[in-house]
Amino acid sequence: MPGFLLDLDGTLYHGDRPIPGAAEFIQWLKKQRYPYLYVTNNSSRTPEQVAEHLGKVGIEAEPEEVLTTSQAAAMYMKEQGTGSKVYMIGETGLERAMLEAGFSIVTEGPVDFVVQGIDRSFNYEKLAQAVSLIRAGAGFVLTNPDHLLPWNHELRPGAGSIGAAIERASQTEPVVIGKPSPIIMNYAIRKLGLPAEQIWVVGDNLRTDIRGGVAAHCRTALVLTGLITRATLEQEQLGAGVQPELVCDSLAELADKLSQQPGRA
Repeated sequence: MPGFLLDLDGTLYHGDRPIPGAAEFIQWLKKQRYPYLYVTNNSSRTPEQVAEHLGKVGIEAEPEEVLTTSQAAAMYMKEQGTGSKVYMIGETGLERAMLEAGFSIVTEGPVDFVVQGIDRSFNYEKLAQAVSLIRAGAGFVLTNPDHLLPWNHELRPGAGSIGAAIERASQTEPVVIGKPSPIIMNYAIRKLGLPAEQIWVVGDNLRTDIRGGVAAHCRTALVLTGLITRATLEQEQLGAGVQPELVCDSLAELADKLSQQPGRA
């Protein structure tokens, strides 16, 4: 039986607008009883908020079906066993994940980790404090490397843009958690409970979704509903250096192709 790790923005919705056929695709997965998990690089939302947003675009979802990069960051930091004091640059989703994992969020050092996600109130003082703490020995954890975020067909600076400033000033490379990092992919595979080779990673981004899926030895399907079009596909594949197993114009086409495969996907 196949399983599915599903991207969100650009795959199931554009910002606050549903992508046609997305709700029907989820219904098809449920009807086939295929296990699936929503895997997002968005660090700002809690799983409850992700599920609520999916509901607003017509997709019924439960928080337990969501894995955020903030949750994965907390899992990784917990496994290191090096301490629980954290300086955080981020929003509600990251704060909640840290607190639920037992970390103490502090505003000054010494700390064990500087963890950073998207922060739309980021300023010079936060940058200076993060750099000072990292240079004093704190671990630097970046939720996701996305320099730009799609939102209602616009591109806005993402967590990776903030991370680049901290990395440059601190001269310290962060541990990257989100796609295409194997860290979040391995946690997602573990949570789904299937062998990697039985899992389809479905997304609209070659550099994050598909590259992450390939690195984790999953099967991969690119949908042309977000960042990439048929006209830009070849150039994007050359730039990303990866090639998905399937390329589909829509999730409906993906469901059709999977239904036609021997052994039902």
